[in-house]
Parts: sequence; C-alpha cells; structure tokens
Amino acid sequence: MLTWIEPAPVEVSEDLLQIAGVSPLAAQLLARRGLSDPLQAAAFLDPNRYTPTPPEDLPDMQTACERIERALQAGERLWVWGDFDVDGQTSTALLVSALRLLGADPGYHIPVRESESHGVNIRNLESKVLAGGAELMLTCDTGITAHEALAYAHAKGLDVIVTDHHALADRLPPALACVTPRRLPPGHPLAGLPGVGVAYKLAEALFTRAGRAAEAAQLLDLAALGIVADVAIQTGDTRYLLQRGLDALRRTERAGLRAIYKEAEISPAFLSEEHIGFALAPRLNALGRLSDANPAVELFTTADPARARVLAVELEAFNARRQNLTRQVLDSALAQIKRDPALLEPPILILSHPEWPAGVIGIVASQLAERYSRPVLMLAAPPNQYARGSARSIEGIDITACIAEQSALLAGFGGHPMAAGLSLPAENLPALRRGLARSVQAAIQRAGGLPVQSLQVDAWLELPEATLELVAGLEPLAPFGPGNPPLVFAARNLSLASSSPIGRGGDHLQMIIEDAQGQPRKVLWWGGAGWPQPQGRFDLAYTLRASNYRGQREVQIEWLDFRAIEDETIEIRPSRPELLDYRKEPHPRPLLDSLRAAGNALVWAEAEARKRVDGVLRGELTQAEILIIWTTPPGPAELRAALDVVRPKTVAIFGLEPETAAPSAFLQRLAGLVKGLLGGPSGQVETSLARLAGGCAQREAAVRKGLLWLEARGQLRIVSLQGDALQLAAGSGQPNSDPSALHDQIRVLLDETSAYRRHFHNAGLNKLIE
Repeated sequence: MLTWIEPAPVEVSEDLLQIAGVSPLAAQLLARRGLSDPLQAAAFLDPNRYTPTPPEDLPDMQTACERIERALQAGERLWVWGDFDVDGQTSTALLVSALRLLGADPGYHIPVRESESHGVNIRNLESKVLAGGAELMLTCDTGITAHEALAYAHAKGLDVIVTDHHALADRLPPALACVTPRRLPPGHPLAGLPGVGVAYKLAEALFTRAGRAAEAAQLLDLAALGIVADVAIQTGDTRYLLQRGLDALRRTERAGLRAIYKEAEISPAFLSEEHIGFALAPRLNALGRLSDANPAVELFTTADPARARVLAVELEAFNARRQNLTRQVLDSALAQIKRDPALLEPPILILSHPEWPAGVIGIVASQLAERYSRPVLMLAAPPNQYARGSARSIEGIDITACIAEQSALLAGFGGHPMAAGLSLPAENLPALRRGLARSVQAAIQRAGGLPVQSLQVDAWLELPEATLELVAGLEPLAPFGPGNPPLVFAARNLSLASSSPIGRGGDHLQMIIEDAQGQPRKVLWWGGAGWPQPQGRFDLAYTLRASNYRGQREVQIEWLDFRAIEDETIEIRPSRPELLDYRKEPHPRPLLDSLRAAGNALVWAEAEARKRVDGVLRGELTQAEILIIWTTPPGPAELRAALDVVRPKTVAIFGLEPETAAPSAFLQRLAGLVKGLLGGPSGQVETSLARLAGGCAQREAAVRKGLLWLEARGQLRIVSLQGDALQLAAGSGQPNSDPSALHDQIRVLLDETSAYRRHFHNAGLNKLIE
C-alpha cells in the first residue's frame, strides 16, 4: 500500500480561469502543480502559445549543419547509426526521412540487441558503414561514449556527428560535433530532450537553413512516439513537441503507422499518449528486444500500404511472443522467490537464470521493483557466455551509480538513476551480489532510509461525478507523463461488488464498485490479478480518461490504490473445497448422475456438452455446494472466476475436452451461435462475450477475434462492444477486408488454451485449484 498525500488547499485567480480557458477543476489542478501564472499556464496548455527554442541553442549545431550541407552539395554517401529501442528507432527513421527530403540517399544501421548490444561497434562500422563508402555518419540516441569506435572512424577518414541524450563520460568522443542537451545548463528548455528530440531539432535546423522550415512538421509524429516511449520529462520543448506530435499522429499518412493502428485496434482521431505507452511502444520495443529493429525504419518510411501491413503483422507476432515470454519469466522469477524467500533479505533483489531471454528481463524487473518496493536486477546467464542484466530502481536510489561502484567486475554498463543495463563474466556474479547489496544499502542510508512510496492525490471526486463532461474539461491538461503525472482522484466509502479477470492471460481485473448509496461503477485494474483486494469498505485512488471503442465515447476509470476504512468487519473466506478427481474415468456419466442426486450440485459444461448433460455456462454459474467441472476450462482465470462465484464445498473434476480446439471448429461453432441469435425478425441482437465464450468453450479474447474474423467475411456486423456487452447485426454477405491475420491470431489464442487444457489433465488437483 502507498502513503496517500492529500490535496492541499489552493487559491485560483480569476485571471487563471480566463486566460487558461479551462474548467474550474482544471484551473485548481493547474495551480496545485505550480502553474498559477496565467501566461505560463496558457503556454503549458496550448502549444500555439509556447515559443519553441531555436535549434542552435544545442551545442555544435551550427558545425553539424555546415558539415551535412557540404555533404549534400557534394553528393557524399551518408550513414545514420541508431539504437534498437523506440527512441532509437524513431530517431533513425526521422533522420533518414529528413536526409531523403533534402536530397540524400543515406544508409542506416540499428544494432541487433542479441549480437551487438547498445552503441557503435567497430565490427559493423567496418563491414557496413565504411564498406558502404560512407564519408559522413550521424549517430542518434547513441554515440556519446563510443570513444574507441569513433577514434577508429576518425583514423579511417570517416567524419562523425553525434546526436545523443545519454549521460556524458569524462570527456567527449573524437567526433566532428557532439549535439547533446547534456551540455546545456540545468533548466534549459531543451535540457530534457530524448534522442528523437535532438534528431528533430537537427532536422529543423537543416530545413530552416534550406528555406524549407515548414517541412520539419511532417516529422513530428515520429518525435511524439519517441518522447513517450523514452519516458522523457514533459517540460519545455519536449512537451511542446509531444503536443504537436500527438496531433500529427492523429492525422498521419504514414502507411506503417496506419497499419499498426489497425493491428492495435486504435482509432487515430482519439489517439493519446496512453496509446503510445501501452499499445504502440510495446509493439515496437518487441522488435528490438527479440529480433532486429532495422525493419522499423522501413515501417516508418515506406509509402507502400501492402508492405506496411506485412511489417505490422510481423510486429504483432513479435509482440505476442514478447507478452508470452514476459509472463513466463515473471512466473519463473516469482517461483524462485517462493522457493528461497531469503532472496528478499538484501536491499536489492537479484535474480538470474540461464534460459531467460535478455530482451524481456527489464520489463519483469520493473514489475518486481513495483511489487517489492526495492531495486531489482534480473540477469540472463547462459552457460559459457557473459551474463547480461537489466536493473530497475525506485525513487531515491540511483541504481546506475550503485552499479558503477562495481565497474571492476563488469564488462560494460550504462543507464540512468532509475534503469541500467550491464554485462559481466558469470564467475563474477557472487561478487556482484555482495557488492551491489553494500552499495544499495549505503545509498539507502544516505537517503535516510528507503523512500516512502507515496501517492499524490490531486482532488477528491466521488465516482458519480466522473462524467464525460468533466473529463472533457480536464483533457487540456494532457498529455500526461513524467513532469506532468496523470491526474489522481480519490473517492470515499466504497465497496467491491464483483471482480472478474480480463485480458489474454487474465492479468487484469474488471471491478464493479458501489458507493455508499449502492450506485455501481466499472473500474479497470491493469495488472491487478494476484494483488490483494479490499474485503470491507474502502477509499479508492484512481485515474480518469475518456476511452473510445468503435466510436463510442465513455469514461474509463482505472484503479491505482485503495486504503481500507478501519473498524470494518473482515469477511472470512471459506476454506479450500474437497476435491474429487474423475479425469481418468472411462465411464463418467453414471458418476455425474450420482453426484447430481447427492444434493445441491451445479454442472459447469460448455459448448455442445452443455445440452448433453443439462449444464450451465460460465456466465450462468451461481452458488452451490457441489461444483462439477464437466468440460475443461479454457484457462486459469476462468477457473478462478468460477470458484469465486460458486464457492463450493466440493469440486468434482471430470474435464472432458470440448470440440472447438481447432480454428475451423471454433469458428464454425461461433458462426452457428451468432446465426442462431440473429435469426429473429429484427436481424439485430444484444448478447455478451461471456455467453458466446461459454457457448464455444473458449476464452473471451478468442471470441473477440473470432467476431472480427466473421465481420471481415461479411457474416455479421458488430454494432457495439462495450466491456462484456455486445450488439450484433446481420452482415452484408460480402467480405470487406482480409481476415487472414485475424485467423493467425485466433490460432495463437486457441493454441494457448489447448496448452492449458493439456496441463489441466495432467497437473495435481491442489496445483490446479491454487
């Protein structure tokens, strides 16, 4: 639990209300964030009222522009060297696009994470850049510490211009120009630029000097992507570029971005920084984490919609793999901690495994740092190779500084206070564990103890007050992120009416919350599965945004934290039920009949089996003393939800295999259910995802994709889909898009369910119920 910091009283001037042009609540929130001056607030809210900083404020900008202009005039071969995260991908694509518009045909290279790691390396500098005849190379989001590689380039006659934003070393590298905001004084409006921001300012300077200043605006969409993905602090020009870039992203004509929007089911008109952070950036990062990020440059720059679609589908597959690998590594890490709780005794949690993929351990380290409120280092340590690690920290502990104190043990490292990467010989791991524990403990002592994990509440707002009109009045304060954190509201005296898992792996929760008057409200808890839930009355901290799905605007409330109201009676949950294992019975029907005759029994049976045994679907379950699981559940989330609803004293498990495991059988079954529902005179029907999922014995995620597949073939029309509620109409009978990508996604989802069902048939009963 977090320590809540209550909102402080604040005075709002009439000038602030008038000049900022916002709602009274928004003006109050601006004042609480230190933006009481009306002119300052206006520039914060409206990019048209902000004066952007000239690119020439960046050190070495004039030198860099003059050298690039000479290269353009002489027709020299140019090369761009980037990095594999989204900041590096967008920086590379931005500079490549700008140079092409200026008449060059540059080559480019993004290092492959698995074989090259970050930075400029001599091997590919020789084999790609120099072998390609380059006379001038531009780095982006990298290069500021590449002393050896750039000295080699200089010796070979290759001029290098570095554009970067990472921490400086003791001296600058031997480059012709080092364009970096790290050389600016603190507080400068350009000081917080990420790599893509520096690349944009260079492009802006080149276009302005060429008398084509307006052309830089077509690169703003890439700038916004990189700013959000790199979690850059939204102050000064960084916020200005993001505001203008978001508008550009909503109107982008880039074939690659439009293809990603389609795969991610994003409506461009309502795209926000949240879509970048939680949908676009993870997809693009998956490419750099698990494969080769160079195709991202083609994705951002191609004008061919067919090629863009192919690349976007490939990106989707990598993202699905990244999600699966992340889930597996997290489960493995939690299992290590469960087996050896002593791992949590040091001030830093250090975990390693020979088979963990290095590309996803940083994601898991972030999740564990949040869960255990301490720095975390995750290491992939394959036999006979260097161990590679990703560290994530908590506020107040500079993890990179702690790692720097162990530099004698390391082959390399780098990062910033909250995140770092490193590599080292495997035999040095024990010494690294001891040394890091000492360094982190010393950092904690210097800080006066572990920082209190707090949550600043911006305003008290009861749930019925959270309307679309109120949200619209707050939208001018967006985009949110570092330097302008999302607005946090709190509501009092609530109770939890229900909780159900959602998402492909059941990692998230849909909560129904009731206020003191019994009014219900849906709240989403991202990543909430497995976390303690309130048992009595409680106060809730939440964020608030408008969401858009299939053109329907609604308020989306997202769970942040809760605090119990004291002196409440805590409900005692029932003990574990008695388990009866009938999974191997050759003649199960007589046993089913005898269990039914014993008393208050409920038979959970889905798909065709429901009619054969007179069972109920998952959405029809109610409390009963005996729960008979006749067909195998499609996943652990559905099994947990069933047990929570029925709360049985006895669970009898038969687990017969449904007949919808293959995509063809599943889609045929789903089409039949939909056809039966649409058979009425109106040709339109209201139903639910849960009902269709139970009728197919599959997860709701598969049904959602299946409905989209049927819609693409013209077999139905999805009128609306809000949460679980679904409205369908008859289709035209004519295909309206290619459903092949959806078919591939359905196959992946069904394969995951089949894998769980195989596990269900072989695992011990106690493990299943746990």
